[in-house]
Amino acid sequence: MHSGKRFGAREFISWTRRSIYALIVLAAIPTILYFLGWKFLSVPWQPIAIMGTAVAFIVGFKNNASYSRLWEARQIYGAIINDSRSFGYILRDALISKDSGKVKTMFLRHYAWLTALRFQLREPRIWENTGSAQFDEYAKKYDIPERLSKLDDELKKYLSETELQYILSKKNRATQLMAGQSKELSEAYEKGEINDFQWTQINQQLVKFTDSQGKAERIKNFPYPRNFSSITTYLLLLFIVFVPFGLLKEFDKLGENSMVEGWTIWFNIPFSLLVTWCFHTLDSVGEASVNPFEGSANDVPITQISRTIEIDMRDMLDETDLPPAITPKNNIVL
Repeated sequence: MHSGKRFGAREFISWTRRSIYALIVLAAIPTILYFLGWKFLSVPWQPIAIMGTAVAFIVGFKNNASYSRLWEARQIYGAIINDSRSFGYILRDALISKDSGKVKTMFLRHYAWLTALRFQLREPRIWENTGSAQFDEYAKKYDIPERLSKLDDELKKYLSETELQYILSKKNRATQLMAGQSKELSEAYEKGEINDFQWTQINQQLVKFTDSQGKAERIKNFPYPRNFSSITTYLLLLFIVFVPFGLLKEFDKLGENSMVEGWTIWFNIPFSLLVTWCFHTLDSVGEASVNPFEGSANDVPITQISRTIEIDMRDMLDETDLPPAITPKNNIVL
């Protein structure tokens, strides 16, 4: 997540510079050929304007869908924050006087669940964009914690060796950690350490965590529909290619009966670049937000949120050796 006031103009232009180079070439080729006498290259601008209207609608639709996915992801982790705090003090108050060791174990397992979940959500998918040159270059400005460490090493901080090996043998580690919480809770209930009401309260929190995990996995594993994504790409490409051809005659007429007659055609390059860059960049912004867990600068900061939850819950147990909060690097925090 970008935590600054805004992306700087230079930063934004640098991020889109590869597109700018390509758009300049696409605008320059028909302009040069037209200047050399290939007047038949000019096409009426009206059908291109109609195409532009269609592109604007479909790019706007994509951006709206991208923002919805991003905002839903943030709401999911907002719920995890609130539910974790509730889980922490309900569990503490129910068990601390009877078995403080069990409370500590279940707190640690919850940190492990947060860790396993964020590692699973950071796993790459073929449709994500972090492997592209545009996104990969910008990623050098910040660190993706899940790429700098291994899950095994992170879980060692929270789990016993036996439980660690058991969890690592499973495919969905986060699910199995939550199942471990349920098992621990059932054992406490059978021993009479908690009553019916307390068991129901804590169990409801575990159900909420499972629900939030499932929602996050749905966003992670179900991409923006490929049919919508593909048609947006194709229509945008057609529009970008045809814009310079549609403006040729308009800029050529601009200098008629004046001292710059014949030279105003060169205005076609910068103005075509401006129009096509706007549309292409709007599409790129939507693409940058459509996968909110991939590890880009526009992601939900799940690592920071997980650390915040851990600090809050350790504070509930009056621990003094708290882990440090995660701070932004170059205004980016993940």
